[in-house]
Amino acid sequence: MIDKLYATARDAVADVADGATIAIGGFGGAGMPDELIDALVAQGAKDLTVVSNNAGNGDTGLAALLKARRVRRLMCSFPRQRDAHVFEALYRAGEIELEVIPQGTLAERLRAAGCGIGGFYTPTGHGTLLAAGKEARRIGARDYVLEYPIHVDVALVNAAAADRWGNLVYNKTARNFAPVMAMAATTTIAAVTRVCELGELDPEAVVTPGIFVKRVVLRGGACAQPMCGLEGTAENLQAGANANAQAR
Repeated sequence: MIDKLYATARDAVADVADGATIAIGGFGGAGMPDELIDALVAQGAKDLTVVSNNAGNGDTGLAALLKARRVRRLMCSFPRQRDAHVFEALYRAGEIELEVIPQGTLAERLRAAGCGIGGFYTPTGHGTLLAAGKEARRIGARDYVLEYPIHVDVALVNAAAADRWGNLVYNKTARNFAPVMAMAATTTIAAVTRVCELGELDPEAVVTPGIFVKRVVLRGGACAQPMCGLEGTAENLQAGANANAQAR
């Protein structure tokens, strides 16, 4: 029987190794898997490479992992914001490496990893510092740079709902990079608000199929709750989304 449910977040991240490459979902605070990150901090893995949209907010979530000095290298699109003080202090002190990646390129590099694409050409970044050292090519009337896929060992993502097979449904913009990160990872760990019975999720609502997910944890560590409102009608889908938003 396929059952990807784990009792706690700590159980789910217990085997994350030192030096691993970790993709962390979230766009600012939306979709940030705080509970999984806190478990990773407690677990103690170090010298990590983290792939994320931004460089952490305040002192929680990704910022907590940075503050614990567990991250050696950060690959992100938006490292500079008002509340990214933890990352800024580490960077100015020379305690962390940074690779800035244009947002669309970041998403496509992750997607390429999941699709088995060896590389792709994009005009984004050509002629800038971001293209330094990269292969360039003129195709038609435009100049392009060659980008390679980002393969990750572990992806930590949030989702609104899952079943025990790992099929995931997201809550609006909290979805952000999670689907492509799940594709790019060897092991995807999802923290979810609700756990459903098999067949309860509308297949048309599933964004990330269970084939891309290895582990599912119910947020808060409570017993699995039935997921109501995702049987397929527009009314029920909206009701389920509203319930997930309230629980988030």
